[in-house]
Formats: sequence, C-alpha cells, structure tokens
Amino acid sequence: MRNAFADEVTQLAKTDSRVMLLSGDIGNKLFDNFKKVDAQRFLNCGIAEANMMGVAAGLALNGLRPVVYTITPFTTTRCFEQIRVDVCYHEAPVIIVGTGSGLSYAELGPTHHSLEDLAILRTLPGMQIIAPCDTTEMRLALRSAIKSNLPTYIRIGKKGEPNIHKLDVEFEIGRAITVREGEDVLFIVTGTLMPNVLEAADLLAAQKISAQVASFHTIKPLDEAYLKNIALTYKTIVTVEEHGRLGGLGGAVAEFLSQLSNHPPHLRLGTQDEFMHEMGSQEYARQRYGLDSNGIAQQVINHLAR
Repeated sequence: MRNAFADEVTQLAKTDSRVMLLSGDIGNKLFDNFKKVDAQRFLNCGIAEANMMGVAAGLALNGLRPVVYTITPFTTTRCFEQIRVDVCYHEAPVIIVGTGSGLSYAELGPTHHSLEDLAILRTLPGMQIIAPCDTTEMRLALRSAIKSNLPTYIRIGKKGEPNIHKLDVEFEIGRAITVREGEDVLFIVTGTLMPNVLEAADLLAAQKISAQVASFHTIKPLDEAYLKNIALTYKTIVTVEEHGRLGGLGGAVAEFLSQLSNHPPHLRLGTQDEFMHEMGSQEYARQRYGLDSNGIAQQVINHLAR
C-alpha cells in the first residue's frame, strides 16, 4: 500500500502544483519519483514530527496542499497537540498519512503499534478519518481528500495487501461500499483486515450463515444513512478493525446505534484494552486477538449461539 501511495501522490503532484510531501525521515528512496517532479516540494522534516505538523499547517494556510507521511504512531499520538491546535483549530487542509497502521509493525513492540489513533483523532472537530481497505480505496481517498479542502487523516497498511476492488469502484468520503451481499450478519469493516473478513464470511457460509460485508473506509464522517437503512435487516452487526475496541469504528457505530429505538445486537471485534508485550509478526498478533479469519468466524458463531 505504501508503494501505491508513493505513486499516487507523485501523480497528483504532476497535475496539482499545490501538492507538497513532508516526510518524518522515512521513505526517502520511496519518493525519488516525487522529487523528480519537483524536489522543492519534498521536505524531509527529520524525526521532529510535532514541528513537521506545524510546518504543514502553515503551508496549508498559505494555499498549498501538504501531505504529511510517516509511521502511524509518530504522525498521530506524538504530535496530537499540533494536529488539534495547528491543523484542526484553523481548519487547515493538511492530509496526514499514517503508514504501517494497526499491528503492521507488531514485531517492533507497542511503541510502533497504532491501536488508539482512530479514537483520539475522532474527537477533533472537522477532522476526516479514512482507513482504506486496499490500494484502490487509498488512491481514491487521497484524491478526494485533496479536493475536500479539509483536515484529513488517512490510515494505511505497509506492504503486500491484496486488492479488493475493481478500479472503477465508486468512492466518496463518508459513503460505505458494499463488498459482498448477505442476509444474516452484517460485517462493517475498516482498513486492511478486509481479506480476513471475506475469508471469515466464506467460513460462515459453510455453516449456513450468510454475511454481508461493507467497507466503511470512512470512520468520520460515518455513513449513518447506510446504518439506518439496514440496521434492522440483520441478526447482528459486527464491526471489525485493527484497532482497540474503545473509540474506533466500533465505538462510532455503537454511538450511532444508541440513538435508534431498536437495532440488532452489535459485536465489536478489535484488540483488547492492553499493550501487547509479546513480539511476533502481524499475522501472529492478529491471531492472538482473534482477528484472523478463523477467529473472526468463531467469534460470530459464538455470538449468534448465545
């Protein structure tokens, strides 16, 4: 996904002279093609993310469209005050891209995990939050974010994520995409766990449980119309995210459902309220928290059996 991001931001820079790229001392070779477009529009701000965010806000307020890029915890939790005061308070159209989100860097320990970013950024007025499930959504999200002229956070994976969509998919910030039709269970998914959820839906189908799968690439603004229209259609609603169960997609959906007079049960799948101190691969971490395909399917089966 990060390679596709590098290509997309380069293509955008070719056609929009306002686009600038700010890096927190990573991806220098990754952006060689961007620098060929205009080296002066690439800034390596070093390991000084709070300062980088302030620079981006200043650029945005002067008519440019800066894209800030580094590893997710360092472009969110490390400089949350600057995002709040410099970017959102001034409604500066900065695009913040966090790479290696969720448990992508599981082997590097909790300092490199990002399991709180959706929750904290959801609290900021005016902030759009997008977690694309594949490179197609990521490219379309980046284009849409630049056009929106609003502060936007885009949470992406690292590498090797499979494509889910065809290239002609309709994409709009705040509007969910139905990936698979079903009748019994509604999966509401954000981010790169989509392949695991689709495999889980196959496992459920073998148990005569039909699952609809929706990509909620946008956590804020949430597609409330989608939820309202189908909330009573399913036996249960399952939110799935590579993020803590508190405050992310599951929290956003729960907040909306609480306003309805009636809705089906809601199962929130994500990581537990803890730091993961073990070291292991992303696959190991997902399995540990029941976010692999087997774990997702089994949790749904257990939930339905209650």
